[in-house]
This record gives sequence, structure tokens and C-alpha cells, in this order.
Amino acid sequence: MTLDPGGIIAWLVVGLVAGWLAGMVMKGSFGVVGNIVVGLIGAFVGGLLFTWFTGGGTAGFWGSIAVAFVGAVVLIFIVRALPGRSPL
Repeated sequence: MTLDPGGIIAWLVVGLVAGWLAGMVMKGSFGVVGNIVVGLIGAFVGGLLFTWFTGGGTAGFWGSIAVAFVGAVVLIFIVRALPGRSPL
């Protein structure tokens, strides 16, 4: 799946929104920078997962937020499941 909202500002907005939504769903507080980081890494994870399961495609801006949100939730779940790690 191609995540192509265009421009660095749009990527930061996608990361911020996706990280904030994931923090709300997974009951975590990351701060603004943390939300952006979780959301951007989540966009990568979500892009990999959606490409693997759907075979690819274009998501657009709102689809990018959805994919990044799913990826961020998966990322938080995996990090919390690791032994010896501090929870996010």
C-alpha cells in the first residue's frame, strides 16, 4: 500500500493524528513528539501489514491515517508484550 499524502508536513500530521488515536485506544500518553514518532513508525508498520494482506494500493490522506493508526496500535501492542521493556 502506498502511503502518499504528500510533503513532510502532511507526514507529520498523519503521524501526530495516528499516534494520538493509538494512544487513546491503547491507553497511553506519549506527548506530541512521542505521538508523531509512534504514528510515523506505525505508518511504516501499517504499510507493511496492509501491503502484505491486500497486495498494495493507494490509500490517500485519510487512508494513510487509518493505516498509520492500525500500525501504531500493533507497534504499541508488540512493545508492551516484550519482556523487560518499559511500557509505552
